[in-house]
Amino acid sequence: MAFLPVMLTFFTMGFVDLVGAASNHVQADLHLTEAQTYFIPSLVFFWFLIFSVPTSALMNKIGRKNTVLVSLVVTLLSLALPLFGNGYWLMLIAFSLLGIGNAIMQTSLNPLVTNLISGDKLASTLTFGQFVKAIASFMAPIIMTWGAIAAIPTFGLDWRVIFLIYGIIGVLATIFLYLTKIEEQPLDGKSSGFVECFKLLSHPFVLLCFLGIMCHVGIDVGTNTTAPKLLMERLGWTLHHAAFATSLYFIFRTIGCFSGSFILRYVPSKIFFAISALMIVAAMALMSFGQTQAVLYTGIALVGFGNSNIFSIVFAEALKAEPEKQNEVSGLMIMGLFGGTVFPFFMGYASQAFGTIGAVCVMTIGALYLTCYTLKIKK
Repeated sequence: MAFLPVMLTFFTMGFVDLVGAASNHVQADLHLTEAQTYFIPSLVFFWFLIFSVPTSALMNKIGRKNTVLVSLVVTLLSLALPLFGNGYWLMLIAFSLLGIGNAIMQTSLNPLVTNLISGDKLASTLTFGQFVKAIASFMAPIIMTWGAIAAIPTFGLDWRVIFLIYGIIGVLATIFLYLTKIEEQPLDGKSSGFVECFKLLSHPFVLLCFLGIMCHVGIDVGTNTTAPKLLMERLGWTLHHAAFATSLYFIFRTIGCFSGSFILRYVPSKIFFAISALMIVAAMALMSFGQTQAVLYTGIALVGFGNSNIFSIVFAEALKAEPEKQNEVSGLMIMGLFGGTVFPFFMGYASQAFGTIGAVCVMTIGALYLTCYTLKIKK
């Protein structure tokens, strides 16, 4: 019974992925530049750098479940703010809180799963959690487009109706998890801080995992934001028409997570990771040079499927590398989601200078790193 509330919380973890599609709507509403638009997802993932390691210390003090509950409360606050307006600073504050809540959640929720599942099934279980998360991710652009096009006189929120709907789901997740009893292993020793967590980077494989997480989320956030822009630039589509590209990415990411949760039970992680990384490289080539809907859709679908299991495999490999310091490793790996700030930052300026192909080239660097990382996975 504890598994169901935890999976519902994974669904709320997917709320952060609405930032890509939302940033395009904010750009249209407020007439932002490309650099300003890419700054929004950069801001969201900036907070992973600040809050991931302190969250690992908080877990040691109050427990993993209670830390997840704190993250849910912060997330609910972030979803409430846009209901009162869509001003630039209000949206920046809301997305900042969304990033803070998600940083706390991702740092604490993944280790919480180890209290339910361990051993060889951990990677597949984390992947199933990512599948549930991806459902929220691909639904977000669809709900936003519906809200923007449909007349909703009752709410009057246009595309921002997503915050109301996801807020209600977030309240239910908070209540169910609070009422669920989960046995946690007692932790010995003092709470770890930045120094203790950063010391783990002296472990070469942990460092490679950290960089792998950065590349994964950079590609994820980058595609989330760039996919509609590709269709608008090369096919002349409107935002409402092109917004489906983000949903397409998350649909195939959802399919990849669901299938991966079963495939990883039978196929070695190294082989599956290698196939996934090569799919992302192929997708970058299609997105760089594609000029038709079919080619661009194929590229977006490939990167969605290929990137779907990267996080789970890298995270599980990192936990296995330092089994005695799982909270610290979790904090460090989630800090790697700071890649969601680094990649969009450079993508924004590359896109402004060279068009969307510049943004895709930045993501290609991450894709090439992941293919090299494959060689370091033991099995």
